[in-house]
Amino acid sequence: MQTVGELGEAGVLARILDGLESAAAASVGPGDDCAVLRASGDIVVTTDTMIEGPDFRLAWHTGFDLGWKLAATNLSDVAAMGATPTGLTVALACPKSTPVSLLAEIARGLSAACAELAPGCGVVGGDLGQAPVLTAAVTALGDLEGREPMLRSGARPGDTVAYSGALGLAGMGLALLFDRCADGAGVAHSEGLAELREAHSAELRAQFAPRAPILTGRVASESGATAMMDVSDGLALDAARLARASQVQVRLSGESLSAAYGVQQGVTVPLRAMLEGGEDHGLLATFPPGVALPAGFLPIGVVAEVGGSSGEPSQGSLSVNGEPYAPGGWDPYNKLTTLSS
Repeated sequence: MQTVGELGEAGVLARILDGLESAAAASVGPGDDCAVLRASGDIVVTTDTMIEGPDFRLAWHTGFDLGWKLAATNLSDVAAMGATPTGLTVALACPKSTPVSLLAEIARGLSAACAELAPGCGVVGGDLGQAPVLTAAVTALGDLEGREPMLRSGARPGDTVAYSGALGLAGMGLALLFDRCADGAGVAHSEGLAELREAHSAELRAQFAPRAPILTGRVASESGATAMMDVSDGLALDAARLARASQVQVRLSGESLSAAYGVQQGVTVPLRAMLEGGEDHGLLATFPPGVALPAGFLPIGVVAEVGGSSGEPSQGSLSVNGEPYAPGGWDPYNKLTTLSS
């Protein structure tokens, strides 16, 4: 098995670039100091970093899964702004002992995710370096094509709160991995992983290779959405962020959530998993009252005015079934919510 250190930078880059599809908007792709992308409107830009250990475990993830997830997590942010994804730049740093085949599989996963989730988007450049553990930083770009950007701050009282994508499955998959494929200290191992993938395929697919609803972002914008954001840290935590940005109350309905997402791909999903699971990479949006929700979005609550009668949630807060809800979810600096109880 040839390693990165044995092949060298030029050889590794040649292997990686062979596995990448070009972006439709690129007039200049990888090979020069910068890529050049054509655009018809304002450009949106987002960056996300994933580090072996806190963000992924090579004992669990294949290279293809990792590449797919790197693309999906960034494409969903572009979609949340109502933009069309146009290109990704990918910086990888790894130990010299890293198999070249792993990086080639990451490239294959990146290309596959772009082709399925955001046709026309592709990797247009990046960097390769050395690090103690595998580290990836992805920058995604998108074209608003003349539309105004969708912000978190546009929700208005009376709006319908809606969601598009899977909800809770990814968090359940991570809980299963920690329960079945990690020791008491949380160190990952691959013993029993194949059996777990087969027995809980929906949960592990959602965790390893999320099918983020990228194309629904533009549709929501064109359908009159007032606010939108990617849900990556848990529905409750991200809904509270939208509420604060818009200075409103977001009132989620547990009944509506359970009706819409209580069973997904044959898996029963508890309400807590829907609210706090994280890493779903779906889209949370608000729409004016009476507006028909675009395909892919289901109603899960309403936006209410700040203040109100005694006992109602305070400004910028969240309620579930009429009760104030202290949001939990993903925080890279705090203990992970594993949904094991």
